[in-house]
Amino acid sequence: MSYSEKISSMKSELRELNKAIPDATKGFGTLSKAVKDSGTLGTKEKEFIALGMAVVMRCEPCINFHVEALMRAGATREELGDVLAMGIQMSGGPGLMYAGHALACWDELAENA
Repeated sequence: MSYSEKISSMKSELRELNKAIPDATKGFGTLSKAVKDSGTLGTKEKEFIALGMAVVMRCEPCINFHVEALMRAGATREELGDVLAMGIQMSGGPGLMYAGHALACWDELAENA
């Protein structure tokens, strides 16, 4: 399954989750909006933090979503590499494996853009 297909599938699953537990998902959405819309860091910087955390936490769907968001925010592949290097430094071998997913996702999405 391609990364684009994985992202689409996860979005579909989340739509169903939103129907099943709307109050909880609405609360999470409110928190996400508040975090992204306030503070001194810009969207790109916040997405880099989220991606680094997703690599360390080994959450491939999160990695895919944040890579996609970084591309929309104007990030570069070189910046992505710096963040992935930090994720590897903080989580060792498992981070290396998930950083590979993040780079592959970036490259696929960039190729299809």
